[in-house]
Amino acid sequence: MAQTTADFAHVPATEAPLVHQRVGWGQIFVRFLRQDKIGAAAFVVFGIFVFLAIFGPILTSTETVTDLSKLYSQPSREHILGTDYAGHDIFTQIVRGTRSVMVVGALAAAMSTLLAVTLGALSALIGGLSDSGVLLITDVVLTIPYIVFLGVLAAFVKLDSPILLAFIIAAVSWPTLLRAVRAQVLSLKEREYVEAARVLDLGTWHILFREVLPNMTSYIVINFVIAMTNAIYGQIILYFFGLVPLSGDNWGLMIQFAFTKGAIYFSDSLWYIMSPVVAICLLQLSLVLISRSLEEVFNPRLRRG
Repeated sequence: MAQTTADFAHVPATEAPLVHQRVGWGQIFVRFLRQDKIGAAAFVVFGIFVFLAIFGPILTSTETVTDLSKLYSQPSREHILGTDYAGHDIFTQIVRGTRSVMVVGALAAAMSTLLAVTLGALSALIGGLSDSGVLLITDVVLTIPYIVFLGVLAAFVKLDSPILLAFIIAAVSWPTLLRAVRAQVLSLKEREYVEAARVLDLGTWHILFREVLPNMTSYIVINFVIAMTNAIYGQIILYFFGLVPLSGDNWGLMIQFAFTKGAIYFSDSLWYIMSPVVAICLLQLSLVLISRSLEEVFNPRLRRG
């Protein structure tokens, strides 16, 4: 006999079917940050740097008045972090240099990650001569000395554009990630859903972007953060060795000027030397802690109860 609505009226509320709500990555991420205080602090510090990169040049003055009477002055209400070898405000240089550091770092990380993921995944999926050719190019790039290559390149190319500088850094930083992505895809290509997509003849691009790469999202995001830290170190090295035009605002440029202007010989220059170093360390530490937090968010085995 068919059951009517009246029959269900006598069913206790406790016997009602349970509705399982799907928990999204956003909810997992917020819940995790509430538990991981260090990770939350890292995101706050990184957010401050992002704010300075976006609004710093607007909030600070573009005038750089040379005042030798304030040479290496100590922190005060007028100059929060003191002044440099020419009486310029250090805090203003730190704020204005944030944009250059983060833009070049993010662009270089995006370019190297995109190149490594695309070539590594395609070479693993296609195999054969294509895979061998990509691996040969990767091995050749890996054998090129990083600093020597950038030094030779700087003699022929004027690296005065953030995009060009990011491209040069990305051009020598993708091989390691490519090998790692290739190894991951070689494992994923043997899964049942990839084999089913091949049987249905859905095409290489569908298999790559719909079946393989979505399952590597966490791995790609974490490696993007790591690539950004390496790109930041790369551009600082280029500025320190004078391989790029010494103009504009950049923390590496501050360190280079502190070295060439003899700041190490002045006892009052500690704030000028250490300010960009501390800023670099804070940004890099926040990125490292963020990568650790993201790994725990994406990997259920690492999550805390």
